[in-house]
Amino acid sequence: MSSVPAAVYTVSELQKEFVELSEEFKELETVNQEYLELLEGLEDLQTKCTKNINHQRYRINEISKNLKINQKKAKTVEDKQNIAQLENKLLKRKAQLNEIEQSLPKKNSLYLKIILGDVNVSILNRNDKVRYKDDYEKFKLILNVIGLAMSFLNLIFNNRALELAFIFLLVWYYCTLTIRESILKVNGSRIKGWWRLHHFISTVSAGVLLVWPQGETWQLFRLQFVYFNVYISIVQYLQFGYQKGLLYRLKALGERHDMDITIEGFHSWMWRGLSFLLPFLYGGYVFQVYNAWTLYKLSSHPEASWQIPVLSLCFFILFVGNTVTTSMTVPQKMKGKSKDRYRLMSLSWALKMRQQIRGDKSERTRTDSVSVSSQPQSTVNSNAPSPTTPDLPVFPEISENAKDK
Repeated sequence: MSSVPAAVYTVSELQKEFVELSEEFKELETVNQEYLELLEGLEDLQTKCTKNINHQRYRINEISKNLKINQKKAKTVEDKQNIAQLENKLLKRKAQLNEIEQSLPKKNSLYLKIILGDVNVSILNRNDKVRYKDDYEKFKLILNVIGLAMSFLNLIFNNRALELAFIFLLVWYYCTLTIRESILKVNGSRIKGWWRLHHFISTVSAGVLLVWPQGETWQLFRLQFVYFNVYISIVQYLQFGYQKGLLYRLKALGERHDMDITIEGFHSWMWRGLSFLLPFLYGGYVFQVYNAWTLYKLSSHPEASWQIPVLSLCFFILFVGNTVTTSMTVPQKMKGKSKDRYRLMSLSWALKMRQQIRGDKSERTRTDSVSVSSQPQSTVNSNAPSPTTPDLPVFPEISENAKDK
């Protein structure tokens, strides 16, 4: 079956096509110029917002300092009540400033500057932030399943190439986690400092394991290390899966921020549905200190290399940090109720502002439509598109139940 030949245009027809293309290019230049002007105006507005936020925080700090002085001098009940009310208002204002700040670009941390250079990693669109955070969660779950499968294979087969492949996977996994978490931190994630440091220490530990030469000391520790990885992988898989579902429910109720992420440890919000995992977490921490003790004893072996005491120290630091941070969730849960309440009030305030802006724009659109329809028919282009109003994003983590709280 012969193919149909493409149509061949004459030179005059091609010249006409290029003239039409040139007219379309002029429209493109106009749109691009408007885009550049809006971009410059956006940068100016971002700078202005940042200055105003800094000014607000400076004055809030000054008011707080004077409140502490007046709190010591307050004698009457009325003065104490006024001070308490003002403190609550300041706490609410701080939460509101934090919420406004989430829509502004932030500077990279020193770690990101070293790794990526002076590249702006701020994600200004809220939906894009949540999408990036969800991709981070999927990455952890997928790599955890792969790590669990490789741990079982190492349990069955004593193969050096398979061991090195698994350890190299750990190095790459934790390196990638530190970069992704630093980007999430810039974009408003509230991951605690210890859990970030935990991944840095884990990266170092995996790197030291990678260069540990195969010998008698490695064979003495290998089986214990493989069992440790199987146990940790199973616990982390259960934890990440349950945390993701719990975070989704809490965000729908407006009780957690939409950039909160799953962690290897335990946060105060996990008391609602995840407390059953605590014994398994502490079991993992005991396993870590047991690894540290085993490696400490192996360090006196005649064939011991420098990797053994370094790994012993790393496992012990991880044990102490994980145990202390997880154990501190109880008092933090009791102290955090007031802050969470004003955080929720801040989110409700931001939602109302966004809905008000959307309502004002819709009202202006309806007014413009009425004014256009009231004009003579001859002056209205029947083919012109009707004006539309972009739907501004609202906070997905706030529901009507949350606002009622």
